[in-house]
Amino acid sequence: MKRHHWLITLGLAAATALPAAAQGMYRGDAAHSGVLQAQAPRQFKRVKWSFPTGQRIVSSPVWHEGAVLFGSDDGNLYSVDAASGRQRWMLATNGPVSSTPAVAGGKVYALSFDGRLYAANAATGELLWKFATEGERRFEARGLHGSLPRTQTFADPFDTYLSSPVVADGRVYFGSSDGHVYALDAASGALAWKQRTGDVVHASPAYADGRIYVGGWDGKLYALDARTGNQVWVFQAGVDPLMHNQQGFQSSPAVVNGVVYSGCRDGHVYALDAATGRELWNHNTNGSWVNSSPAVSAGQVHVATSDTALYKVLDASTGQPVREHGVQAYVFGSPTIAGDVVLVGVLNGVLQARDKAGGALLWEFQTEASRANRGWALTADKRFNGSLLYASSWHEGMAQGAERQQAVGSFFSTPLVANGVVYVGSADGRMYALE
Repeated sequence: MKRHHWLITLGLAAATALPAAAQGMYRGDAAHSGVLQAQAPRQFKRVKWSFPTGQRIVSSPVWHEGAVLFGSDDGNLYSVDAASGRQRWMLATNGPVSSTPAVAGGKVYALSFDGRLYAANAATGELLWKFATEGERRFEARGLHGSLPRTQTFADPFDTYLSSPVVADGRVYFGSSDGHVYALDAASGALAWKQRTGDVVHASPAYADGRIYVGGWDGKLYALDARTGNQVWVFQAGVDPLMHNQQGFQSSPAVVNGVVYSGCRDGHVYALDAATGRELWNHNTNGSWVNSSPAVSAGQVHVATSDTALYKVLDASTGQPVREHGVQAYVFGSPTIAGDVVLVGVLNGVLQARDKAGGALLWEFQTEASRANRGWALTADKRFNGSLLYASSWHEGMAQGAERQQAVGSFFSTPLVANGVVYVGSADGRMYALE
């Protein structure tokens, strides 16, 4: 979100089978392409079920043997039967599970704000092992986003996610608030290596061709050798030493055809050569954060923005805009391509389904909290009432505004599609199954 003075203004065929490798991790696969091997519905019929947890859900669901697995900020990792919406198992941690789990080899891995990565049996939820980092926290800075007093250090209320693990070649890779990227043995949890970065790492690593790609709050995107952790190259995006607003990678990279695509809070979408880190192009979003992770398909990059509230399609070779569509409010979650449908979750509590070819709105689902519009967080056209939500820059006004904003059931979660059903979590604390 861009700061204005002291006020935040703020053609795939349908697939019935779900390959685990394409559905068991954040953004669909280890390279985080954002493309699922399933067809999303082109018409909305009903809410098949909704499963309540104790707190908001920013974690994205993944698939394992007829169940959807996800974390909740109530501190639990859940497995819910995809057909009935009934709980299969629950694993308790000691902090919000704001990362998306990864499933591989019959195990599920997820990071908790208690500073531990948990590994459990994906079928039963039995804890197998846990690994302690040096601790999790939110990104913080003095005078963050122009907040007052400028000498006060503030935790960023818009730093929403924890890093989601990726599993490849027998290892689990993830970033941490302690400023490291970790590689663990997937079977035992033994540390293989850790590599220091310049700040908090809450983006999710992508794996491709023996390398790990991940960005951090230091405004750098790193390429690391997956075997040794050695740095291969580093790309420096924009920095903002005054307000720390226009910097940092919350977006997780997608690696497709030798190119790394990622959004950044400096108001750009970047395409980098995966081999060298050389910038191929950048797309300027006029200062609007790009926290969503790109989905890449058929020579096009699908992204969404925060302040400008746009779903954008870019040419993957040049970065030139193909088209853009207004979505009314900020987007932090990531577009999902499922067949000929693109799903975009918006922070105003509306999930949009759009035609992949032309971008036309096919259907939308709005949470009850969004319809109720408690505290008048939304205007009549489903935009955020920024002057009401962020009326003050003093002390905790920014954090309080963010909480009121999320009370409409914001969609931070990235949708999963399986057998014609869309699964997505909401800040209202529910996991929804939509068909």
